[in-house]
Formats: sequence, structure tokens, C-alpha cells
Amino acid sequence: MSDPAEFKPLTILIAAETYPPDVNGAAQFGYRLARGMTARGHRVHVLAPAAANGASFTEEGGDWAVHRLRSHNVPTHDYWRLCYPWEIRRDIDLLLDKVAPDVVHVQCHYMVGQYTLNEAVRRGIRVVATNHFMPENLNPFLPFPRWLKEIIARNSWKDMGRLMGRAAAVTTPTPLAAQAMLEKALLPGVLPVSNGVDSGSYEIEAGEVIEPHADPTVLFVGRLAEEKHVDVLIDAVARTPEHLRVHLEIVGGGEVKPALQAQVARLGIGDRVRFHGLVSDAELRLHYIRADLFCQPGTAELQSLVTLEAMSASTPVVLADAMALPHLVRAGENGFLFTPGDPDDLARRITDVVQLSHEDRRRMGAASRTLVSRHDIDATLETFESLYYGAAQPGQRLGEPRGQHRAPRAPHTMKGRAPGAVAQLVRAADS
Repeated sequence: MSDPAEFKPLTILIAAETYPPDVNGAAQFGYRLARGMTARGHRVHVLAPAAANGASFTEEGGDWAVHRLRSHNVPTHDYWRLCYPWEIRRDIDLLLDKVAPDVVHVQCHYMVGQYTLNEAVRRGIRVVATNHFMPENLNPFLPFPRWLKEIIARNSWKDMGRLMGRAAAVTTPTPLAAQAMLEKALLPGVLPVSNGVDSGSYEIEAGEVIEPHADPTVLFVGRLAEEKHVDVLIDAVARTPEHLRVHLEIVGGGEVKPALQAQVARLGIGDRVRFHGLVSDAELRLHYIRADLFCQPGTAELQSLVTLEAMSASTPVVLADAMALPHLVRAGENGFLFTPGDPDDLARRITDVVQLSHEDRRRMGAASRTLVSRHDIDATLETFESLYYGAAQPGQRLGEPRGQHRAPRAPHTMKGRAPGAVAQLVRAADS
């Protein structure tokens, strides 16, 4: 939909389970989607859990409205929040009355997404559902035995199919993720749509001089969580040839950070590993550009936005041969895959890259930049905009929705008045 001027601007409600200041791929996607649709002339509202305890409210200022729902912390996670249905239903109902969205785009089938999707379908509002999540991602944070976690994951897949099957269109970032949703959630016709990346933001600008690292450096960016397997990367760096002096930079925070720091001390490589914690976007860009290679050892990646960002910075990649990551590698051209959980194999692949000549590494990085072009954020925004309007996509019969949904329509007025804290939630909806 390259010329949206032919269509009336839409009111879009994005219902997200995680949103900045959370640091993860789904949160970043929600933010970039809101920013992109606002830039295209649509009226955007984001609905997400509050980042701290307290009543529901609407954030002041900003180029689009962000409505925060009453939420509660999870003891086993440093930022994930729970929204109890009996506390958020009235708030969501009143917000839907006030905002009167033409389309609702849910980002997950849990909590916020579940109730918003069901209520939107009940009202006849067009719904697009995107899944960024594998139920197994929850396993490290559930204090239950393995057998019970497996039951919870199976039931979660079933819930995903039952709930998202009510949407007019369902998407996920990669073909592999779509196949998983077909097999585990019994959801046919899921459309793979890349999360997208603004690749131009990571290029070196004309006249810009960025000094390289003194020693070959591997970069990891992401949440320091069990399923990311950063411990495997640390072991691998320790096993690279000593004369190469391979360094590792780790950007991000998370619950396993203390254990990783202890591992680095135990291996005696503290002079070669640096934990940067959370950094600004400008600092992150420099990390991508300066790195000799980027590594993602995680085994539960539905796409890996940080890998796309690294590739946009013309950086070679070494990725685990798991989930969606193989789609981002052409072996020997822009990087390599390694056997998941095998630090020896990873060490060999890191060594293969850092021993290349400067020119060969530059060519490998250029290949990364070429490959990432198909994930351009503008293409992603155009696809979602088409889905919002109900336009058909290749291989997807969107004219036959999964449920009963009306076409986008003009806003209607609020049915009632919201008292107390809920009034503040919807007050900024007109701004």
C-alpha cells in the first residue's frame, strides 16, 4: 500500500504484552510499528502493561498515545508484568469505547492480547494478530518441574490457536515460526511478515570515522536469559587460540548476568570480556559497527531483531543452527552456523571469521548488508497497512476472514463515562 492517500487514515490500537522500557524484540517491534504507522498518517494508540505498580493511566506527551494497564511484577523476571483479567477488563472496554479503533493489532495471546482480541471480535472490529512468542520461552521463569512445564506449553499452543484463529489475519516473523504455529497451534494460513529493520540507521555516514577495536571482537546483544545460551559463547571465546586474543562484548541485562560474570572469572578471561549492560541506541549502533563479528547463540529465536541490526551494520554473523536463525546465514558468504550448545564448534567458527583478512571480512559484512535488505521496515509497514485495510496478500485469502469482522469504519462516540482512574486512562485518547 505505497499510496495510502487513496484510503482514509485509520485509528489503530496496538495491544502489546511488552513495550518499552522493556528491552526485547517484541517490545521494540511494537514501538517501531507505532512510530511507522503514525508517520504514515494513522492515529495510533498502544495498550500495554504499566511498568510499575499503580492504577491504569495514559502517558503524557508523545507522538502517539500509550495507555498503561494496572499490572503486577513477576518474582522470577526482572520486567515482565502480569495483568489480572478482573482488573483490566473494564479499562479495556472503556478504552475501546473512547478510541473506537478501526483495527486492533494484538501482539500476543496472553493477558492483554487475549481480552482485547476477544472484545474486539465481539464488537465486530477487524483484528490482526501477530505472534512473537514461543510458549517454551516461559520455561526458565516457571518454578515447576519439567513435566508440568511441558503441559503448560502444550496448552499455551492450543490457546494460541483458539484465540488467534478468531482474527481476520495472523502473522509471525518467519516461515519457520508460521510452520510451528501450524503444527503446534493448528493455525493454517499464518502469514510470515518480518519484524523489519531500519537498515539505513546502522550504516557508516559520509565522513564518519569509527575506530576499530585493537583486538578481534565478538559482540552479543540481547537479554541475558537462559535460552540465549551466552554461557556457550563465553566458553567458546575461552577456547579460541590464545594468540588471537579474541575479545567479547556483551550488551544487555538479565537474570543470568551474575552467573555469566562468575563464569568469566572462573575461566580467567576477565581481561577479554566486557559487560556493558543496557546502552543507548547511539551506543548500540557503534557496538554493531565496531564488532568484527556478531554472535547469537540462542535456540528460541523466532527472528532475532538484533541479528538483523548487526547485519545492517555490515557485520559478519555466527549463529546457532536453531529455530529461525538459519534463514539469516549463507554459510561462508555472510557468516556461519554452529551446532547449538557446542562451544568447541562455536570456537572454530569464531576463529574462522577472525582469521580472515580484513578485505575478506569486509566482503562477508557486505553480504550481510545485502541479505538484510529484504527485511526493510518500510516493506513490513506496507504489509501490515494492507492487512489493516483488508487487502489480500500473496498466498493469503484475506477476503475470507477467520471470524466475523467488519471493514474499517468511521469512529463512534463513547458509550459512557469513565470514573476515577479509568477516566485518566481514556482522557488522552482525544489528544
